[in-house]
Amino acid sequence: MVFLYSLAIRLYGLLLPLVAPFVPKAKQWVAGRHNWQARVTADMSADNAPRLWVHCASLGEFEQGRPLMEAMRQQYPQHKIVLTFFSPSGYEVRKQWPGADYIYYLPLDTSTNARAFVTAVRPQLAVFVKYEFWYHHLAALKRQGVPTVCVSAIFRSEQVFFKPWGSFFRSVLRQLTHIFTQDEASAELLRGIGFTQVSVAGDTRFDTVVATAAAPPRELPLVAAFAADGAPVLVAGSVWPPDVQVLAPALCRWSGTLRAVVAPHEINEAHLQQVEAILPGQVVRYSQATPATVAQARVLLIDNIGLLRELYRTGSVAYIGGAFGKGLHNTLEAAAFGLPLLFGPRYQKFKEARDLVALGAAATLTTAEETEQQLALLLNNAAYRTELGQRARAYVHESSGATARIMQAAGQWMSE
Repeated sequence: MVFLYSLAIRLYGLLLPLVAPFVPKAKQWVAGRHNWQARVTADMSADNAPRLWVHCASLGEFEQGRPLMEAMRQQYPQHKIVLTFFSPSGYEVRKQWPGADYIYYLPLDTSTNARAFVTAVRPQLAVFVKYEFWYHHLAALKRQGVPTVCVSAIFRSEQVFFKPWGSFFRSVLRQLTHIFTQDEASAELLRGIGFTQVSVAGDTRFDTVVATAAAPPRELPLVAAFAADGAPVLVAGSVWPPDVQVLAPALCRWSGTLRAVVAPHEINEAHLQQVEAILPGQVVRYSQATPATVAQARVLLIDNIGLLRELYRTGSVAYIGGAFGKGLHNTLEAAAFGLPLLFGPRYQKFKEARDLVALGAAATLTTAEETEQQLALLLNNAAYRTELGQRARAYVHESSGATARIMQAAGQWMSE
């Protein structure tokens, strides 16, 4: 099975350069890994400080790993932090993040690449965030005696690890020294396949969003001008066209009393134009707005990256996109600011979404009519809206603390 896995990885590595001229993310993936070994070796040979390696698949996993890296920096200031990404979606956004000393793309998972990378970095501890179980890198770490943990992991019974034919994938997990899961159900699944080095720590994302909500607000004059009249503000975050389609009739109905901040998940020009064509009324793009034009608009269309989490601070209600497509995007940022949440029907894979629905702090929608009904309930009753938002905020605070639990356990490997 290792042979078939390695063959598939090599074929993947051969395919990407062929499609790179036509697929921007593939082009970034290939270019970012060009000459990686010389760069990593040069960087590491020039610095003899002990190192910690944290790997994230993409941007979402980075947000889970971020509080852990910040805690590592504080507790082990003499160590350098090496941060790797698999996806351009993470690397290209965070390649200048000052919290890490070295930031790279993870090399393609071949045995040669993995051995070279681990030998060059020589981490005292390796941390893989949530998933990304790359066999050869994990095996290289184990062969070189590097303690390797997975944090904020979550498992479901339908995953291949727990199937009769999943022996190879179970062997991948056994390369890990320890797995910190988000919940007890995941830990029980692992124990059921004989993996006993597991403990429930929770999800580090809760620590991130709690810190964000508690931080001093950023000055956003255009957003302040948009919300200056005190009208309720719906913040629609990480939306796709199907999300906008179910929101549009409600925005039209409430156009006289509701303002909406709409932040698409993709902000290329074609996508922005598609969203604009669906939205009703006066719409202004953030990049083109002035205090005068934004005050007159009913919809503020966010066409840049990095604002969304701060925008929830202005909101009265949050709509989270993605659940009419492949899956729901981040609900915790809005919940941390005490907003009641709305989202589409495909949320069952996300524990926090299931929890928020069970608490009554979130509602799911399948049609434009349901969206109008739910918004009417929230907009017509400020006390009810506040109560649901308080439930959301309380849930986030009660679920925080994973970073401290992981750091306490990690001391045993840092002292070796």
